[in-house]
Amino acid sequence: METSFIDILERVRELFYKYGVRSVSMDDICRDIGISKKKLYQYVTSKNQLVEKLLELERQNFEIIFDQNNFEGVNAIDILLIVSREVGDRFQDVSPAMTFDLKKYYPDIYHKHVDERIEFIYQKIQINIQKGISQGMYRDDLSIELIARLYIRRLIDLHNPEFFPADKFSFQTLFEVMFDNFIRGIANPEGIEYYEKQKRKFNFKKFS
Repeated sequence: METSFIDILERVRELFYKYGVRSVSMDDICRDIGISKKKLYQYVTSKNQLVEKLLELERQNFEIIFDQNNFEGVNAIDILLIVSREVGDRFQDVSPAMTFDLKKYYPDIYHKHVDERIEFIYQKIQINIQKGISQGMYRDDLSIELIARLYIRRLIDLHNPEFFPADKFSFQTLFEVMFDNFIRGIANPEGIEYYEKQKRKFNFKKFS
């Protein structure tokens, strides 16, 4: 994506977060961002396509975490800590309410986005579990496929506004607590000892 378009999408994301996806029109976007409709329509032809491009950027922002870090030879627990810290920093303003809007008013776009994101994470978490087992950090009796699927299920549940109201739980808090429980469930005693030592270096204050 062009840098100028990414800047527009970031501003659109702020508007959606603040006012709701459905409530913000293309006219609202142009007025608040300060661009003409002609300029906006050089990038997208409709609000549906705008939402689609915004979610595409969300996926790219997540995947770039793996592109920017060389995980070759890195401890599996450290990899999870690095990725989790990046997720918390980059997506701490994720709104369950905004996710609800997308799911309700743009179901096809939303479900396509979720399916692609899930497939990416599913592949990465399986690789991590296998690495952790081979490094002697994770329990060797784990079902890699089952654990990976449970991890995905937990991530999806974090975005359920009925169970986790946005005014009570931030995404960062939810993710960090989920992560802590996940790692303690798959690590062996050696892995937990290593995790306890390493987590403080990653500034996970809630776990200290």
